[in-house]
Amino acid sequence: MPPEFWLLPKFSPIHPGKMLCYFRVVYLPMSYLYGKRFVGSITAMVQSLRQEIYIEPYHRINWNKARNMCAKEDLYYPHPLVQDLLWGFMHHFVEPVLMHLPKLREKALGVVMEHVHYEEENSRYLCIGGVEKLLCMIACYVEDPNSEAYKRHLARIPDYFWVAEDGLKMQCFASQMWDVAFANQAIISSNLAEEFAPTLRKGHEFVKASQVQENPSGNYSEMYRHTSKGAWTFSMQDHGWQTSDCTAEGLKCALLLSQISPELVGEKIETTRLYDAVNVVITLQSSNGGFLAWEPQRAFRWLEKLNPAEFFEDVLIEREYLECTSSAIQSLALFKKLHPKHRTMEIDNCISRAIKYIEDTQDPDGSWYGCWGICYTYGTWFAVVGLATCGKKYHNSSTLRKACKFLLSKQLPDGGWGESCLSSANKVYTNIPGNKSNLVQTSWALLSLIDAGQAEVDPIPIHRGIRLLINSQMEDGDFPQQITSEDSFTVCCFAHNSSNRCFPLVTGDDSNTVSSLTFGTGSEYVKAVGTRILI
Repeated sequence: MPPEFWLLPKFSPIHPGKMLCYFRVVYLPMSYLYGKRFVGSITAMVQSLRQEIYIEPYHRINWNKARNMCAKEDLYYPHPLVQDLLWGFMHHFVEPVLMHLPKLREKALGVVMEHVHYEEENSRYLCIGGVEKLLCMIACYVEDPNSEAYKRHLARIPDYFWVAEDGLKMQCFASQMWDVAFANQAIISSNLAEEFAPTLRKGHEFVKASQVQENPSGNYSEMYRHTSKGAWTFSMQDHGWQTSDCTAEGLKCALLLSQISPELVGEKIETTRLYDAVNVVITLQSSNGGFLAWEPQRAFRWLEKLNPAEFFEDVLIEREYLECTSSAIQSLALFKKLHPKHRTMEIDNCISRAIKYIEDTQDPDGSWYGCWGICYTYGTWFAVVGLATCGKKYHNSSTLRKACKFLLSKQLPDGGWGESCLSSANKVYTNIPGNKSNLVQTSWALLSLIDAGQAEVDPIPIHRGIRLLINSQMEDGDFPQQITSEDSFTVCCFAHNSSNRCFPLVTGDDSNTVSSLTFGTGSEYVKAVGTRILI
């Protein structure tokens, strides 16, 4: 896509400013590099990589013929014919014309780099993610290899490094805030706050330090950014990109910590900062009651038909997410309980619409499709917790009765649950090969059953699942790392190493069937290793 797209009038339905922020920020530097026709130095490493990647000599590849080729293993979202015709027309007819309009091209490249610099400055050169950061860094290098922007990019590359057990990794996203929020909630739920007060105090300080306390600079709406003052990001304050679920979980964590003695966990966050967080959450509710992840929806849904990524789904426009909706309900309900006089009618209306969204999106079999974890187990957990927060239970909600029936139908002989990542791609619940259980997914299922009130009807399935968790805990308090349980954009799986510590801990407390001593060593392990993420 040429950089001239950024010169389209803002009312155009295909203006890139209307696209999902992740796609938009990837497209920005790529369009700049495409418009500049940049080619890096052909080093020995580049030549070696070409030999490794391509199935024929690089100089013999017919790139025009290869334009629409994709390995069948990666072809998850095939292009419709009209899209292939559109890209072919752009390449063969539009681009040659634009190449003969150098002043227009220079203007477009200038606009693109203005947006690139705005993105990097407002994220302290972290950018929205690892892929986007590297592309923006290359664009800055092409613009001026001696620029201050390029040097600042270099300084923040280590933020994306992760040294795992099997070597150095490059993360797509850092998730410090997400991890700290759930780790703190896990320890609080274990009723061991006094014993692990130093850990909670450190976590509390990080939560307070990580809240975004200002909006993006300048006239941020002109740069297609949304309100961020009061938000929490996926990682830390520097990142700057608000997300509804991270803000909601950060708000919930801050509220829970505010109910514990300051002598144990430090001074609670200022009330005005809680108000700012509530404001961010409310602004991200869609007209149908669901919550968007990053920004208000600006594009028509049909634009997704032009998604150029064959291996990702739903990446072109912002959309509502079940998980974000549930997190918003939980945080707003707790906030209303502790601060009943602030925006009461708005919060009540917001929660009511969100509940209706969750109930309306339940699948016929009683499950919900999760977009940020695998998949029906993850989605059902978030949906059940959101509904249960507002007083829905097994005895008064047919929605939750259907959810319990679905989960019980998927319980394995060993008492656990284990869902394959193929569920996300195929949109059909699929067990892990060999019908193996996954401890994180088992925890999600148990939390769902417990919150829904299944124990009042038949507690035996819950007891079986809890027994599996107890027998799986290791001597040091940790739980074994298993096959990934989380994903994004339908087919992108990632390993979230802190999940296997936090969710069994929460389950152990909620079940009321396991003593806190059993899971106390789990809290000790969270304290010892901190929160870690490999994506």
